[in-house]
Formats: sequence, structure tokens, C-alpha cells
Amino acid sequence: MKKAFLYLGVLMLLLVTFSTEVEAQCAMCKAVLESNMQSGDDAMGKGINKGIIYIMFVPYIIMAVAGYFTFKHIKKINKAQA
Repeated sequence: MKKAFLYLGVLMLLLVTFSTEVEAQCAMCKAVLESNMQSGDDAMGKGINKGIIYIMFVPYIIMAVAGYFTFKHIKKINKAQA
């Protein structure tokens, strides 16, 4: 089980590290960025994409941490009963 958590951690680290090229935007963000692109400002678009990626991964990280502590708690209870 420790290997599974290790692999999951490495996978999440790789996804966060190499996800800067993702172009994920909502309709309003896209409209604002298109108007900024016409004026020649590309830095804002890259910043918004990084923010979207950050917001996307936070719930998964919270669930992974909660799952880890739940697993440890259940394992401790089962060990006490045996």
C-alpha cells in the first residue's frame, strides 16, 4: 500500500510540474484573455492558466490527505481488534 501512495504522490507531482502548457479556461476568462491578446499582453493568459491548474488540483490533494489519514485510522483500529 505504501508503494501505491508513493506512485500516486509521484504522479501528482509530475502532473503539477508539467501541466503549465494546458490551455483550460472558462468562457469569461477566455473573453478577457482574447481582448488582452489583441493589445499584446500574453503574460496575463499564462498566469490565469496556472491559477486554473492550481485550483483544479487542490480538491484532489485534500481528498488524498483525508484518505491517507482515514486509511491509517482504520488500520490502527483493525490492529487493535486483532
